[in-house]
Order: sequence, then C-alpha cells, then structure tokens
Amino acid sequence: MKLLSIEYIPGAEIEALGMVKGTIVQTKNVGKDFMAGMKTLVGGEIVGYTQMLEEARQIAVKRMVDEAKALGADAIIGVRYGSSQLMAGAAEVIAYGTAVRILNK
Repeated sequence: MKLLSIEYIPGAEIEALGMVKGTIVQTKNVGKDFMAGMKTLVGGEIVGYTQMLEEARQIAVKRMVDEAKALGADAIIGVRYGSSQLMAGAAEVIAYGTAVRILNK
C-alpha cells in the first residue's frame, strides 16, 4: 500500500474511495512511567515514551491501511498523524488520509 502525505499521486489518475483512519490509545506501565518522571528531573529524551509513541503510530497506520484495503484501495493520500494525551502516561494516536484507487496502472 502506497502512503503519501501529498494530495495526489504524481502521474496517476485516481478515484477517491473515502477517508480512512486508524487509532489507538496506548499507555506505559507504572515502572516505566516512574522512571520517565525521574528523567524529567535531569533532562533528555524519555526513551520509553518515544518507543510507546512509535509503536502506537505503527499500530494506527496498520489499522488505517487495513481499512483502506477493505475499500479496495491501492494507496492512501493526504496521510496525517495526530496525537493527544488523554491522561498521565496515556496517549491517543490517530493516522488518517484518503483511500484511493489508481485508475491508470
């Protein structure tokens, strides 16, 4: 499945099939959350949260792609990501875009 952040596929005629999205709410365990809190005292990257968000993005993208495949899509254009903190240690990640079929393959 081709994923593009631009709103078209260069050189291709496309048919829009609809908006698709994938979402997940992910948390870290209490032990890692405590260590992340300690890291805020000294500064630097909080690796546990970086890994959590990367994993959440991968899951959200897979869910978006699965939704597009169910529509018969060849690609998703206009791909965007969003995230928000729902509570301490929990984040929502969403991936969304427009599923399209390539007409001139």
